[in-house]
Amino acid sequence: MSTEALPGKSPFKTWAQEIARDPTQVRALRFAAGVTLSVALAYGINWPLSFLFPVLTSVFLSMPLPMPSLRAGLRNMLHTLLAFGLGLVFSLFFLKYPAVYILMLGLVLFHLYYYLNRGGSFWLTLMSIIAILMLPMLANTHDGLAVGLSTGFVFSSWLTVLMVWFSHLLIPDPGYTGNQKKSPPGPPGFQSVYSPQAAQKALKSTLVVFPIATLFIIFDLSGYLLVMIFSAIFILKPELSAGKEAGKNSLISTILGGACAWLFYWLIVAMPEYHFFLALMLLTTLIFGLNIFAGKPTSKYYGSAFIALLILVNGGMAEGAEFLALFATRIALIVLAVMYIVFALKLLDSYWPAEQRFK
Repeated sequence: MSTEALPGKSPFKTWAQEIARDPTQVRALRFAAGVTLSVALAYGINWPLSFLFPVLTSVFLSMPLPMPSLRAGLRNMLHTLLAFGLGLVFSLFFLKYPAVYILMLGLVLFHLYYYLNRGGSFWLTLMSIIAILMLPMLANTHDGLAVGLSTGFVFSSWLTVLMVWFSHLLIPDPGYTGNQKKSPPGPPGFQSVYSPQAAQKALKSTLVVFPIATLFIIFDLSGYLLVMIFSAIFILKPELSAGKEAGKNSLISTILGGACAWLFYWLIVAMPEYHFFLALMLLTTLIFGLNIFAGKPTSKYYGSAFIALLILVNGGMAEGAEFLALFATRIALIVLAVMYIVFALKLLDSYWPAEQRFK
């Protein structure tokens, strides 16, 4: 029945009610509202590393999960603090003693991968890997850089937890009454006992990441830092097919995000107004949100593509920056990381005991 046939029935109210019943559109609206608001705060206040706030918010809101519980949010805050505390220990203490540092780096990488493969927290593992690889590179230049990055990262991540809560309260899931269970489903189950398979996967991941991490940090190759970070992330699953798949997905997402970022960037150049920037961001996040939650085979690319867009636009707006150079550099770094992972895994597979190779 059309809305015109119902006296006193507002077409806008009917349209809003239809959207509120569709989980896909609700999640897309929540994604758009939460990310746009985080962008407004980040660029309006502009604290150190503020651009991480919308990046991390988009990561959380792009996942089709219910509102996190208070316990889950506080746990993520604690995990971020622990991860960067670990990174600072490496940067401020172990880095002064190269032999001890190299030994501890290998041990910590193994235990992080082992923890993840036993069903541990992905967020804690990811944050810890980024911290122990990135902070020592900065500490090689100046200790204050590592401390400043840690403070900015932790502050932005804590704001992200608050923004995710606020976004779910602002635009709740269809049928949410406030009495339903809020916490997302946990990991399949953490194995507290020794797991030979998890240990073998952790050893393989460590053998791939450890050489490149050691070389990059010892020779201070900070210009290629993303190659090391991408390599460590792509090898979270130490199967050749998984590493190649992660690299391919990241490459496609970067190309898609880069194309959108190029259009976004030049629209901002044409009209460099804060209000226009936010309006354009709202429209962009709506389009990306609808594609992220569409359930299509291509949906898996849009979450990472939006992150690439945020990073490229943020870098392109810096004074003296060249957008095309930043885009080409990011593509090149991802390709280098994928090439290294494929070469290292093929080399390991050729010497790995046949009965213990991963299928």
